[in-house]
Amino acid sequence: MNKIIETIPPSVSLSITSKAKALVAAGESVCSFAAGEPDFDTPAVIKAAAAEALERGETKYTPASGAVKLREAIAEKLERENGLVYTPQQIIVSNGAKHSLFNVFMAMLNPGDEVLIPAPYWLSYPEMVKIAGGVPVVVETEEARDFKVTPEAVEASITDQTVAIVINTPSNPIGIVYSGEELSALADVALKHNLWIISDEIYEKMVYDNVEHVSVGSFSDDVLARTVTVNGFSKAYSMTGWRLGYFAAPMPLVKVAGTLQSHSTSGPNTFAQFGGVAALTSAASDVAEMVAAFSDRREFMYERLSAIDGVTCVNPQGAFYMLPNIASFGVDSVTFASRLLEEAGVAVVPGAAFGADGNVRMSYACSKENIEEGVSRLAAFVAKL
Repeated sequence: MNKIIETIPPSVSLSITSKAKALVAAGESVCSFAAGEPDFDTPAVIKAAAAEALERGETKYTPASGAVKLREAIAEKLERENGLVYTPQQIIVSNGAKHSLFNVFMAMLNPGDEVLIPAPYWLSYPEMVKIAGGVPVVVETEEARDFKVTPEAVEASITDQTVAIVINTPSNPIGIVYSGEELSALADVALKHNLWIISDEIYEKMVYDNVEHVSVGSFSDDVLARTVTVNGFSKAYSMTGWRLGYFAAPMPLVKVAGTLQSHSTSGPNTFAQFGGVAALTSAASDVAEMVAAFSDRREFMYERLSAIDGVTCVNPQGAFYMLPNIASFGVDSVTFASRLLEEAGVAVVPGAAFGADGNVRMSYACSKENIEEGVSRLAAFVAKL
């Protein structure tokens, strides 16, 4: 077996979700906060566009980097909404944003190259870096500062082997959103040390309290020349099962990643890509409705979590996750999550998977009824610890 991949653990969030679904199938009552996907159906306009593409016979291969029509729509979207000027040739459409990130790391890294990853982080970043032969370097943050990484902490972590930093805003698993000023300061450090910036913006549409999402590549041509912008359709458009994501980057990286994709998956699902075009051009009102619902659920869950003795939580400004601190109960996050599921029928993801063992991740991409019942069970459970 491949010695690197043998050391990689399976995705904890997916395994918890599977276990919760198995309990439900067995007749158990489970309140799940584990899944990282919206509970809404894909908007009708998107499904209709894909169905129409099927009827037209759009069932053959597209170019390996994605359909030209979709890449043109993405380029227009990036300039219109994000202030990022990319040509369609600088965009590769892949099988989800996760696949895009995998391609980026595989194309960028040589053995021993270091990638800075602020913690708490999305659990797949370090494993992708390892699979690509790189070395993930975790940059610690403080809950008192809302888990936001500082330029000083980044600079202190840079070595002669550092080639990139990952920035995820809005973030999974915390829901924090970096301001333009904060991102600009991080970009200055990256430029100073000639680092790539891998900007994961998959949750860009999900921001609350009049907070604005800012794309780091929009600051200057120099920053854009060192930035890889990763995004996709899964979260904002509730298209998780469609497997459609993309990244935009300078041509040297795009050429290498394009070659990689041409020998691995080739282009993504053809008719799904026509659904992607409709998402970018015709689904804004559907997105707004979903975001409004998430905002309401966020306030509802934060209020109830904050009322539990011994639990503290950063109030998220984006995405659809919270990362409550459960360290005061004297058990690690894996033990806490396992017992919570077995004894109370509540599924959460251990923070250890995200580099935050004193916390658990809870998604509010679920009904208010699920939130009400689940948090009540959580409160009763911790009262016994």
